[in-house]
Amino acid sequence: MDRDSITPLLITFNEIQNIGRTLAKLDWARRIVVIDSGSTDGTLDVLAANPQVEIVHRPFDSFAEQCNFGLAQIRTDWVLSLDADYELSDAFVSELAELQPGAGDTGYKAAFIYRIHGHPLRGTLYPPRTVLYRVAGARYENEGHGHRIRLQGRVAALEGTIYHDDRKPLSRWLASQLKYAAREAAHLLESPRDRLGRVDRIRLMGWPAPVLVLGYVLFAKGAILDGKAGWFYAFQRLLAEVLLALELLDRRLSALTQSA
Repeated sequence: MDRDSITPLLITFNEIQNIGRTLAKLDWARRIVVIDSGSTDGTLDVLAANPQVEIVHRPFDSFAEQCNFGLAQIRTDWVLSLDADYELSDAFVSELAELQPGAGDTGYKAAFIYRIHGHPLRGTLYPPRTVLYRVAGARYENEGHGHRIRLQGRVAALEGTIYHDDRKPLSRWLASQLKYAAREAAHLLESPRDRLGRVDRIRLMGWPAPVLVLGYVLFAKGAILDGKAGWFYAFQRLLAEVLLALELLDRRLSALTQSA
């Protein structure tokens, strides 16, 4: 695949701690499209200093709509959709030039190596994600606190990995988790139970997920062997599940009160 047929797409809001590392691995791209929702921390200055970057400003309403707006700005056949705290590995960049997609290939998914302040973890809960795909026919949909790309056709797996390394302050992470818990709780409560996967059904119960996730991350995923970075990640995942369980319990208690 000619890398000139690929345009990286980034969604940004106050990513000064991350954006430099992300851009450094995109030096092969002729044009990088960035949809920014009002950064005030210096992110725009870093982006403006890069001649490859085209910044488009749009107020944030949802991840899916922000990404769909971004897709409308892409002029190449393929898009590389990245979060602003992703860093491409050298193997991933090299693999892009060697791809030979067939007519039925519409996308490629990549696995991630999760980093905590630069320290790679042995394993995490972060799933592979479809990051490279044909623009034609692609559309994002919101799902819980996240978003998912919808494609028609075959999605293959890439061998090269991407690093996830978010170095924003912990207070920013916590504020985001409070918002995510509210969206995820609404998604779980409103979705038909038979359409939820096993993990989401456990989360919907409330109490089991926080109890289970700490041990799963520490031992099944090996975080206990990653020292302080592993414990930091394990506590993050524990807290995220506690916040979701609290949000679910709060909504159920509120419903009981209103019906009384």
